[in-house]
Amino acid sequence: MKPPHEQLWSRREFLGTVAGAAAITTLPGALHADISKPTRRPNVLFIMSDDMRVELGCYGSHFGAQTPHLDALAQAGVRFERNYCQFALCNPSRASMLTGRRPTRTSVLGNRTDFRTAHPDWTTLPQLFQENGYVCVRAGKIYHGGLDDAKSWSVTADSGGPTDDGSGPAVGKTKAVPRETIARKPGEGLAPLPADTSRAAYSDRIVVLEGDGEAHGDYHTADRTIEHLRKYKDQPFFIACGFVKPHSPPTAPQRFFDLYDVDKIKLPPDFAAWPTVPPGFPSAAIRKRNADLFIGRGASEAEAKEVIRAYLASISWTDWNLGRVVAELDRLGLRENTIIVFVADHGYHLGEKGKWSKAGSLFEMGTRVPLIMAAPGMKGNGASCPRIVESLDIYPTLMELCGLPQQNEIEGTSLAPLLKQPAAKWDKPGFTVWSEDGKTLHGVAVRTEKWRYAEFGPDGINGAMLFDPRADPLEMHNLANDPKHAAVCAELSALTRHYAHPA
Repeated sequence: MKPPHEQLWSRREFLGTVAGAAAITTLPGALHADISKPTRRPNVLFIMSDDMRVELGCYGSHFGAQTPHLDALAQAGVRFERNYCQFALCNPSRASMLTGRRPTRTSVLGNRTDFRTAHPDWTTLPQLFQENGYVCVRAGKIYHGGLDDAKSWSVTADSGGPTDDGSGPAVGKTKAVPRETIARKPGEGLAPLPADTSRAAYSDRIVVLEGDGEAHGDYHTADRTIEHLRKYKDQPFFIACGFVKPHSPPTAPQRFFDLYDVDKIKLPPDFAAWPTVPPGFPSAAIRKRNADLFIGRGASEAEAKEVIRAYLASISWTDWNLGRVVAELDRLGLRENTIIVFVADHGYHLGEKGKWSKAGSLFEMGTRVPLIMAAPGMKGNGASCPRIVESLDIYPTLMELCGLPQQNEIEGTSLAPLLKQPAAKWDKPGFTVWSEDGKTLHGVAVRTEKWRYAEFGPDGINGAMLFDPRADPLEMHNLANDPKHAAVCAELSALTRHYAHPA
């Protein structure tokens, strides 16, 4: 097999626009267009969002989300239509993505486990870049909150300002919510923030920011990322930018709320006031209590529409902040030598089956994640990729694109072939797991080109779900108990059990 830098593409395709750049020492395996004119190694701008389901304009948003900057990024790169996270919760998903290992190997099955405890010698994605001559810095949330990984960064990590969701290091003993914010309950007028700033206090609140949101952590995350771009523009960099929105409470300046008419929002056809297990579904498929919104209470249709509107506003504000970062990259003339990645940590439910969170979901809505990769010179730029991919694949992809030494112990598959030919033959399923206690697997899901299957409990003892995504995209009909699909279920069950317990 050819080494990664000889597969599928040439350096002239990827870096030809900077062929006349000043000589800079290249990494082992870096691509060469003209060995007499060494060029600078490609940069990476790695952007993440928290709790953002595939609800973007470029993905055909069900609720009509307005995301012009992400839409433009998708036009400049490859939009992966069916990307799946490995765990529908922040810490396990991020630990898997950034270490290049599935959750069953990281042993991170909850939000309080640090992967470094069990694996102190693992090399993370940004750490690999750092060890090969890149400056690696971040602003905002990349790892989960206070579990940031110091080994990953060239300089002391910068939190990017206060957060208001209880996930960031700025929360602690300091006031978690900027004074400039105001909050309201759905159906009520504006009200002062409660003295209790815990997540429970926000379970049914909407936060409206003054101005452009300058007092909020995400605004500062964009500002700090812009500062990093300016500071490190003349050397190879891996700059990570992590926005916490649209994580609850849904938050944005008023003008982003004004983009949406609450009266025109149509609730999902399987909307329910409370978490509801539909007939024919295993009870383990739906948690009995929401984890993010409407905690401990039901949601009326009017309240649900207001919260959906706020979630959309939060997405649009995140898009606006991302736009500020990408505009600075362009102003500095760095786009032609920078790989831009945008990904979310997991999906989210907005009232589907009465669920208002991601936690516990092995449905498409909780596990499907937006992924856009814009790598200069790729022939697939401007197209969408219909193949099944995983967030786990980001690590080997960037490793290959930047010519870094191979890390044979990581999992996932490089997406470089799909960046060149988005419709290329690809037969790789996507897996997601779930744990209720942070120690034991309680469910495993697999997504193939034709099917979505999930089973719960050891050897599926607590039931299974099978969906035909083409005929039933909203997953309203469980086919797992239909004898006509017994052979399909047996085949997919074997895949999930092998994934959960590899030989």
